[in-house]
Amino acid sequence: MATQAEIFRIDGVSKSYGGVKALDGVTLEAGVNEYLSLLGPSGSGKTTLLRVIAGFEAPDSGRVFFQGRDVTHLPAHERGIGFVFQNFALFPHLTVRQNVAFGMANGVEKVAEAEIAERTQSVIDMVGLTGMEDRGVEQISGGQRQRVALARTLVMHPKLVLLDEPLGALDANLRGRMRNELRAIRERMGVTFLHVTGSETEALAMGDRVVVLDRGQIIQSGTPDDVYSTPASPAVAHFLNRFNLFEGSLSGGNFTGPFGAVAAPTARRASEDVYAIRYDRVRVVPAASKVTGPALTARYVASEYLGSSVMNFFETADGKVVEVEHHLSLGAPETYEARQNYLLTWEPDQAIVFGREGK
Repeated sequence: MATQAEIFRIDGVSKSYGGVKALDGVTLEAGVNEYLSLLGPSGSGKTTLLRVIAGFEAPDSGRVFFQGRDVTHLPAHERGIGFVFQNFALFPHLTVRQNVAFGMANGVEKVAEAEIAERTQSVIDMVGLTGMEDRGVEQISGGQRQRVALARTLVMHPKLVLLDEPLGALDANLRGRMRNELRAIRERMGVTFLHVTGSETEALAMGDRVVVLDRGQIIQSGTPDDVYSTPASPAVAHFLNRFNLFEGSLSGGNFTGPFGAVAAPTARRASEDVYAIRYDRVRVVPAASKVTGPALTARYVASEYLGSSVMNFFETADGKVVEVEHHLSLGAPETYEARQNYLLTWEPDQAIVFGREGK
């Protein structure tokens, strides 16, 4: 059963389609007034998990609890859980006001017209759509339609809101603005959000907790800093897209890779031997430099300006691309000569080592 501190919990939920497991024994809970980011690649089971919690899909096995009661077999419209679809799912023939009020005006429980009007206007004001109440949803921008979809959900006063990649249809500028506004709205409403995304940046920026899903299983759950700084497996490190990963061999407390042999006394147990170093931990020095740590010769290929940082790309002799990030807050970036060799190095204690001999 869910505790008072939990708004929902799923226990050992599995779901298959045509013999393929979309969810494989997933157990997850969210606390009251928590923002939970669910991160995973395409096909990892993220949307299926949301649909099972919402009641749109029945699990093959496992239980779903919401507000302390078992809702596994309760229809979606009786659960009181809000759902914001990726494509917004608005009614194109209705105005902004009519879309927001639709659930109250057409629900099973009768709501007085005065209350409908008051609640509708209140949530429209809260999401920043004041003055657009009588516009058709085809007459407003993508970002504004996203707000309408959120308002239509929040006006029903749910305790849990499920968001299925709600920012995926927006441009980069709108995504950044809406990230901040979603967090602010959730905090004002005191509602738990479960936000599904395929963007590691979005998940880390928004979640109080980040849950990483892969192949229907949760492979890590923790604070954004925990997940970013200490990925639990090579798969998490790969999906975060912030680490250079090197194959090699872990043996006797040392990892041997293309950069030589490096002590790895705190290697983590994994099914494969992998060495991970963050993009912003790698230093670039002239090819003839003498270094005491790992040393990897690589040819400079190109740079990419990202606004707050510059990403530099180097290629090793065997064709592997190594990324080096320079944060502009640390000063002007170095310039490198195209097709020239440099030496890449880093502090060994800043690497994360995975392997079969790990602890």
